[in-house]
Amino acid sequence: MNALDWFVLLGTMVGIAAYGTWRTRHTDHLDTYLKGNKSTGWFTIGLSVAATQASAITFLSIPGQGFESGIGFVQNYFGLPLALIIVCAVFLPIYRKLGVYTAYEYLGQRFDGKTRLLGAGLFLVQRGLASGVTIYAPAIILSTVLGWRLDLTIVGTGLLVITYTVTGGSVAVSLTQKWQVAVIFAGMLTAFFVVLARLPDGLGVTGAAELAGALGKLEAVDFSFDPAKRYTFWTGLFGGLFLSLSYFGTDQSQVQRYIGGASLREGRLGLVFNALLKIPMQFCILLLGALVFVFYQFQPAPVFFNRAEWSHHATGPNGAVFRALEEKHATLHAVKQTKIAVWQTARAGDDAAAEAAARAELVAANAATTAVRSEAKAALTAADPRAKVKDSDYVFIGFILAQLPHGAIGLLIAVMFAAALGSKAGELNALGSTSTIDLWRRFRPLAAHDEARNVRVAKWFTAFWGLFAIGFALYAGFAENLIEAINILGSIFYGVVLGLFLVAFFLKHVAGTAVFWGAVAAQTLVFVLYATLSISYLWYNLIGCAACMLFSVIIQIFLPRITQISADGKTA
Repeated sequence: MNALDWFVLLGTMVGIAAYGTWRTRHTDHLDTYLKGNKSTGWFTIGLSVAATQASAITFLSIPGQGFESGIGFVQNYFGLPLALIIVCAVFLPIYRKLGVYTAYEYLGQRFDGKTRLLGAGLFLVQRGLASGVTIYAPAIILSTVLGWRLDLTIVGTGLLVITYTVTGGSVAVSLTQKWQVAVIFAGMLTAFFVVLARLPDGLGVTGAAELAGALGKLEAVDFSFDPAKRYTFWTGLFGGLFLSLSYFGTDQSQVQRYIGGASLREGRLGLVFNALLKIPMQFCILLLGALVFVFYQFQPAPVFFNRAEWSHHATGPNGAVFRALEEKHATLHAVKQTKIAVWQTARAGDDAAAEAAARAELVAANAATTAVRSEAKAALTAADPRAKVKDSDYVFIGFILAQLPHGAIGLLIAVMFAAALGSKAGELNALGSTSTIDLWRRFRPLAAHDEARNVRVAKWFTAFWGLFAIGFALYAGFAENLIEAINILGSIFYGVVLGLFLVAFFLKHVAGTAVFWGAVAAQTLVFVLYATLSISYLWYNLIGCAACMLFSVIIQIFLPRITQISADGKTA
């Protein structure tokens, strides 16, 4: 990065944060601090919902996912449009009618205090941990770019977002997210144009798509019924439906974005905007990763994309092993380039048999280079069992630093930070709101009418969760691709929380004690299954929700009998 890149990066990030802090410095009413401006329109709501979900992980990990596994990850979002329709029809009208600050207030009104605390507690644990993953992602970028210590970059980026979120609350979040989304779209369009311009002359979009398809990167839909496969049409449609329904319907970081708008109609339009936007956006980001894969078929590609990790071992005692793997990978990569040329010639000749044979050789050559990458990861593990061998998160940032012109590099790094700050701000705002409303005011009811004190408490809780996220990011390691890590974490908790709300909406005969213990049993079941089964994590959203509802009904049936037996025993 040169001076121009730094000017673009720092000017964008510090400018947006300072603007949000200054504009919202006088936010001192709890309703405004937690819900935002009551005149907020649908477009701002829609952008705020999108920005809260689209963290830096989206733009850091998803291109790497497309590079490594193709665009099949898009199936993860197939259930999202239907989920948002259900949220518009069921969840949003109830929240608006009751005028709640948090979704978990509704659980308290429908059931009892302990069920409300359970729902809020599950959210705080899951989202608190997830916020650590969210802050970890941009820290990887900055430490890679600058060579700084990872812990210092985590602390620095965390404190920046804490500053304006604590100052302005929900108003600051919505205000800054509009500008952050603008930066994101500008940056991703720039990346698309650059990667297309860097492809060989004459290849074009069509040729790139054909090559990506030949190597299995454009298989968007898999109708397999194998439960062990992470991403299929069915896991996306059903598991993704419950994941999205849980996230948008019960996760306070999203609920808070749309319950405070100008009207019910504005909230619904904001959610519909996301229903139409999300799948195309994720598809385009995955496609960008697939295009980066095509680019590296014609250019020298590293055997391992986390260059700092690789260089550390390549210059160590076992350096000869790592240099040998680099040479082997370079040789096989050159062979693959030859096979690509043969395949392209065969395709141009309209000879189906020759094209099929050339394609088979190309696929075999690609499998050989992939095998060397696996050998490289095994060598890293042998040299250091703690080494992070999942390098897909480094693919896109490596491409940015090596291939983009100066200025564009700063813009793309700014995209990562804009997404990180937008998502992180929404999470901290929601964590602070839930802690204030569902914990502080629950146990300090006399404080409900002390407006100034409640705002101060909300700010303190927001700052606490920001520091908690920093701490978790400092001491937790993430072996998974980051986008998968965040979804796995959500899937473990979200299904049970959704089950609480579905029981509240549709099973009117079930009372608080039954649903409370049903949720506890369901969450325990999910923990056990996750530790013992090897199935797609998306299924845990469905399992957790169904188990919570089923256990609640069963406990409700037997609870009166147990209560009666207990009462009879005491009487006797």
